[in-house]
Amino acid sequence: MDSTKKPDLLALASILASTGTPYAVIGGVALQIHQAEPRTMLDIDLAVHDVAALPDVALVAAGFSKTGEFGHSTKWRGPGGTPVQFSDDPAFRDALERSSLSTIDGTPLRVVVPIDLVRARLRAARDPGRRRSKRIQDLADAVSLIESQPELVAGLTATERSDLDRA
Repeated sequence: MDSTKKPDLLALASILASTGTPYAVIGGVALQIHQAEPRTMLDIDLAVHDVAALPDVALVAAGFSKTGEFGHSTKWRGPGGTPVQFSDDPAFRDALERSSLSTIDGTPLRVVVPIDLVRARLRAARDPGRRRSKRIQDLADAVSLIESQPELVAGLTATERSDLDRA
């Protein structure tokens, strides 16, 4: 776990738990939690049911500041300067429900399970609206998770397995 983001991540987990806001860590931080090989990323990404239902008052009171809204996401900056993105994209709805509980420094943290993380990375790798370099990294992230947890392949669709073969 990248220690520079850890205080903001733990603050988010505490705020969301205390306000009863369902969430799951997705993206690069989830990758760091689910595999031994760390990868550097700039932000913290979280899936939520509804960005309009975020506990804005509690977030602001803890030093977070909203920096923008874009379709299915809201961007914030943590008190430590970490960019944070909340997404209520329907593609994450089931993954949010299946998320598991991890603990970091004694703080419970909801994290998307590995199979849903692989699926999300493969979806992102297929998105023609993303920069090519991002799509390549998304595919590499999915392959890396599969290499560290080969049993995940059994849970993938034929299309998802085909996507992995492109690597």
